[in-house]
Amino acid sequence: MAKKMNFVTAINLAMHDAMEQDENVMLLGEDVADEEGGGVVKVTKGLSTKFGTSRVRSTPIAEEAIMGAAIGASLVGKRPIAEIMLMNFTTVSMDQMVNHAAKLRFMSGGQTNVPITIRTMTGAGGGAGGQHCDMLEAWFAHTAGMKVVVPSTPADAYGLLLSCIQDDDPCLFIENLPTYWTMGEAPERGQAIPLGKANVVKDGSDVTLISYGRTMMEAQAACQQLETEGVSVELVDLRSIVPLDLPTVLESVSKTRRAVIAHEAVTPFGVGAELAAQITEMLFSELQAPVQRVGGSYNAVPYAQALEDAHLPTPDRITDAIKKTLA
Repeated sequence: MAKKMNFVTAINLAMHDAMEQDENVMLLGEDVADEEGGGVVKVTKGLSTKFGTSRVRSTPIAEEAIMGAAIGASLVGKRPIAEIMLMNFTTVSMDQMVNHAAKLRFMSGGQTNVPITIRTMTGAGGGAGGQHCDMLEAWFAHTAGMKVVVPSTPADAYGLLLSCIQDDDPCLFIENLPTYWTMGEAPERGQAIPLGKANVVKDGSDVTLISYGRTMMEAQAACQQLETEGVSVELVDLRSIVPLDLPTVLESVSKTRRAVIAHEAVTPFGVGAELAAQITEMLFSELQAPVQRVGGSYNAVPYAQALEDAHLPTPDRITDAIKKTLA
């Protein structure tokens, strides 16, 4: 296996390996079969040729129907991977996702599970405009019964997607389009990464920086910048929002006594707000400074590049927040 791999290849490989291992795993979504191009950015290329169009089904442009079909298939023993092309389009299928997939286990007294994986891509930075780029993970993290996963490396994307497909509850797997072709370490074939287990990417002693997904790139750049100034940052990659690895976060913040949270989604009412509340409730007497949040500005993602750049969290903004906790 190649030592390096991009996200597209890693995600494709995870679906391939899951389908090869379990004949109940199936894939459905717009243009996912090879006859229609193998996905809009070729993430599913080759899968229908290998496993047939009975298991890799291209669908009409109908997100609610895709989700309804996936839920129905899961109730008769299948493990569907439902692709919603862009995360903004989950708005069309919210009823099926929130009122059916996430709630059937509760409403059946635990007798019915919905083992579906919902793959969707999003992410600002490519000038795609406000209806194609939103990070909406907080919506679904607020929905009891649904797991929310956001990988930051190709190896994590492979391992976490395997875990989602094997999980008995609905999992939302969020892919970041602008980083699809970013290279990283190749995964270990067949090795799933447990959901709800954060990764301490870098040890440090002065402040804890918590992030996930694409913003980990900006977080790592901020760490490197601060290291030259003698600031020791501990960097924690959440990897999954739900389940949340709060023990790892609290252990780190208890050590550094300062915390900064960075994510691409808009700052108000986001994952950072929940984390800040949890850290403050649990470690109030230990904190040396208020928890800082860095996220997208509170507006629709702009189309113009200069405005889009201003909307996103940057290494400089993260660095400024860290320095504020140290002041």
